[in-house]
Amino acid sequence: MIEVDIALNLDGFDLAAAFDVPPGSVTALFGRSGSGKSTIIDCVAGLRRPDRGRIVVEGETLFDASSANVPPERRRLGYVFQDARLFPHLSVESNLRYGERRAPTDRRIATFDDVVALLGIGHLLQRRPGTLSGGERQRVAIGRALLSQPRALLMDEPLAALDRERKAEVLPYIERLRDRFGLPILYVSHAVEEVVRLAQKVVRIEHGRITGIGPVEEMLSGGAIGDEHGPATVLRAVVKRHDARFGLTVLEIGADRELVTPAIERPVGGEVRVRILARDVSLALEQPTGISIQNRLEASIAEIARPSPFIVDVRLDIGAPLWSRVSAKATEELALAPGKRVVALIKTVALERD
Repeated sequence: MIEVDIALNLDGFDLAAAFDVPPGSVTALFGRSGSGKSTIIDCVAGLRRPDRGRIVVEGETLFDASSANVPPERRRLGYVFQDARLFPHLSVESNLRYGERRAPTDRRIATFDDVVALLGIGHLLQRRPGTLSGGERQRVAIGRALLSQPRALLMDEPLAALDRERKAEVLPYIERLRDRFGLPILYVSHAVEEVVRLAQKVVRIEHGRITGIGPVEEMLSGGAIGDEHGPATVLRAVVKRHDARFGLTVLEIGADRELVTPAIERPVGGEVRVRILARDVSLALEQPTGISIQNRLEASIAEIARPSPFIVDVRLDIGAPLWSRVSAKATEELALAPGKRVVALIKTVALERD
């Protein structure tokens, strides 16, 4: 458990934050660049000193404005930066062994072989960081942090410097370490897709202030986080079966409700989250026939909002909230109104995971 309750002023920028990171889960500090996310995580790591407050990890007070400020090297926290910060003159194995040498003798969460296998970096051990791709460097950096046998893991925008392909390479490895080691992980990001995929809890921050704390589904759905394409929906789902022939996964999103997505590499029974943009949800008054769309969900209209004269956002009830964005013309032609029964149509390919 990480417990944070701090405040500080940086050249006129006031920051105050209070939250906790439960054991065995990922809590995401989410917000735009400049909102204070990295400052908070640096305070937890001991790289920056708050003006007041407390930071506690596993019951040990690491910082108290009046009585304690444990040095970074004694906090026993693993830190993964945006840039991997590997030692360029050392091999991958030597970089990993450096983390291992810093580990306390009374704590062992992972062996060298465990970490190498988990992160798929066995073939890289004799290479130098300069010969690695960005994704490979980040996997080695994660491995070095794990081999320090930390009580908690801090990850500050670890994928921000990677392109889409490299992000897709690294994300599954972060999922594996989350599921394997049971560490509390504080994960800083402004990327919605990463947070939806990795986190259980979101701490939303704007201009140095916490504006919301709660489950991912609540914090990143609806008007809480939207863009020019309208509000989004985050649904928790369980993998029901895989269709290898067509490269699809069938998810259970509630009693007798299924969602078909492109193949997801999770076992049957495993939990996943799906983010659905309102622009990708069309509406029909009855079940259509002769149509390519695989996802056709019975729904009722819970709310109608007009963000502009010509755009309508419709909140549907499918057993959970689901947002659709349609035109004012379609709203009038279909006579959409709260309480009306409709069918939500979602293209399978619109649910591709990053």
